[in-house]
Amino acid sequence: MPRRKWDAQTKSTVVLEGIKGRQVADICTEHQISQAQYYDWREQFLKKMPNMFSDNGRREKLLARENSRLKKLVGELTLELKKRQERLA
Repeated sequence: MPRRKWDAQTKSTVVLEGIKGRQVADICTEHQISQAQYYDWREQFLKKMPNMFSDNGRREKLLARENSRLKKLVGELTLELKKRQERLA
């Protein structure tokens, strides 16, 4: 029997069912996985959960930095355009 590949969305859905209180045995039977597999996924899920909240701050900082860089570039290009217009006039 070939091994199945599970995407992250499916894994997290399965784990969340257990976290919400559904019987692990029922979840495993429904999704045709072993309980050991479920607990491995749950462990991975719980380890990565704190990163969900910290990445948002980093993303916002990156976007703010990019915004500042682009504003500076627009300002420089505007000055250059005004200088060229003055030379032509």
